[in-house]
Amino acid sequence: MAYIESAEKTPGCIFCEFPKKGDDEAFLILHRGKSCFVIMNAFPYNPGHLMVVPYRHIAEYENLLDEELLEMNRLAGDCILALKKAMSPHGFNMGVNLGRIAGAGVEGHVHLHIVPRWSGDTNFITVTGQTRVLPEALPVTWAKLREALRARE
Repeated sequence: MAYIESAEKTPGCIFCEFPKKGDDEAFLILHRGKSCFVIMNAFPYNPGHLMVVPYRHIAEYENLLDEELLEMNRLAGDCILALKKAMSPHGFNMGVNLGRIAGAGVEGHVHLHIVPRWSGDTNFITVTGQTRVLPEALPVTWAKLREALRARE
């Protein structure tokens, strides 16, 4: 709640604005590639929820350039390895939500979600209270994952 209540609302597209800020830790950016970057989800489905995002503002997956698609998928693989090293999940969900009706929170800028999963990670609070309990603060998770991703470089 402290993060949600203190977070500044960014006008425009967060995926376009956050990389321009230059403070990767404050904006939860874990890695910068040539055409895409990796960022933690500030409102994660599970601890370690990451997103791979092209720098270019584009809404349509089918219009991504070949180099964006290739780097997005290579970074997704790096993210999976980093998550395995740092958090030992039992599995992963990966996906792209295209359009608000499909669940896109930032519908004008395509991005790939990587959500680590653990046996038993869905509990009654999620179902009845529509609330997620995160056992670790975002900055702590950021530091772990940043180190794990740097080890891949």
